[in-house]
Amino acid sequence: MFFKNIHIRIKVVLVVFLLLFILIIGKVFYIQVIQYHKLNQYASGLWSRNLPIEANRGLIFDRNGVVLANNLTTTSLVLIPNQIEDKDEVTTKLAEILGVTYDEMKEHVYKKTSIERVHPEGRRLSYEIADQIAALNLPGVYLVKESKRNYPYDTLLSHTLGFVGIDNQGLSGLELMYNDYLTGEYGAIKYFSDAKGNRLELNEIYEKPQDGINMTLTINFDIQSSLERELDNAMLKYNPDQAWGIVMDPNTGEILAISSRPNFSPSNYQDYTIEQINRNMPIWATYEPGSTFKIITLASVLEEGLVDLESDHYVDSGSIQVENARIKCWKHGGHGDQTFLEVVENSCNPGFVVLGQRLGKETLFSYIEKFGFGQKTGVDLNGEGSGIIFDLEDVGPVELATTSFGQGVSVTPIQLSVY
Repeated sequence: MFFKNIHIRIKVVLVVFLLLFILIIGKVFYIQVIQYHKLNQYASGLWSRNLPIEANRGLIFDRNGVVLANNLTTTSLVLIPNQIEDKDEVTTKLAEILGVTYDEMKEHVYKKTSIERVHPEGRRLSYEIADQIAALNLPGVYLVKESKRNYPYDTLLSHTLGFVGIDNQGLSGLELMYNDYLTGEYGAIKYFSDAKGNRLELNEIYEKPQDGINMTLTINFDIQSSLERELDNAMLKYNPDQAWGIVMDPNTGEILAISSRPNFSPSNYQDYTIEQINRNMPIWATYEPGSTFKIITLASVLEEGLVDLESDHYVDSGSIQVENARIKCWKHGGHGDQTFLEVVENSCNPGFVVLGQRLGKETLFSYIEKFGFGQKTGVDLNGEGSGIIFDLEDVGPVELATTSFGQGVSVTPIQLSVY
């Protein structure tokens, strides 16, 4: 009986040890196989460090391949504080080269961090300064490649292209609207160090940055250059507060050229006011369209079949009375008897008032809305205005009359070009 109990106990112990052994084997398998990649990343993160390498921003071309925005390669200063052997020496020499105070540089050198990007003093360094820093050959002091946005034609198309900040992020214009596409993905030089930051003698790993996506515009460089030149001539000759222009393909609606004055240099945006940078007049400014708006009234009245341009007549005495307002024709004494085709040819305001009255406010303003006035065109530029159109309940006989020949309403230049 005694020996029998011993055998049972031995078997139980063996089973327990066997189960423990299986559990240990299972745990080892789980760690070595199933969780290998996750734990390896954790471990790598403890002793690997990355020196970032900035990607090139996507290029911007005109429709014929002319480069309107590209990149210049520059260098920036990065410190690994734990690798710096003589912090006072590094602080003194870098402050002297960069032209900053000892205390300003000390904040970077003595900072408790694994990697310190010297910003803004050490960003976008000139070749001369970069060479001086490289010549020091100091431990923990690194120069890394960075990409700087460049606009080879300076102020040309400035409001439309926009500009980027010091970190190559789009801040206005197309640079902002398509920033997610133009911005690439950082690469890195990965090196290895111990817990104290001392560099280990292991091979570095180079991770190539991914450049941003290039973008082609509908802009025609030659037409854009001509528009820029004519706006400059107008500013010089007439000295207006502002000027703008749009050139559009009437068959497709593609914008071939667009510009306004005053303009700015995207490469030196910090030298300009917010008003100069953000006021892209062709899409932002509003003004009374005047006689150019008469085509809307004409198209509406023709669509409704309310006039026969060749058979219907209107006698222009030089003005027309609408309630308490007398609306005059541009020609003193008027045009006399004329067909409505001649009303259009002569751009006769009283004649267009009559056309507006035939339409009535509900019909005229419904067509104005259908043409797209009073709302944004949806052009892919930030800061677009929507213009100002009367609310229907505020439209009386006088407002109907003035709207019919383009006064009392406001549109943006791009609205009038598109619609």
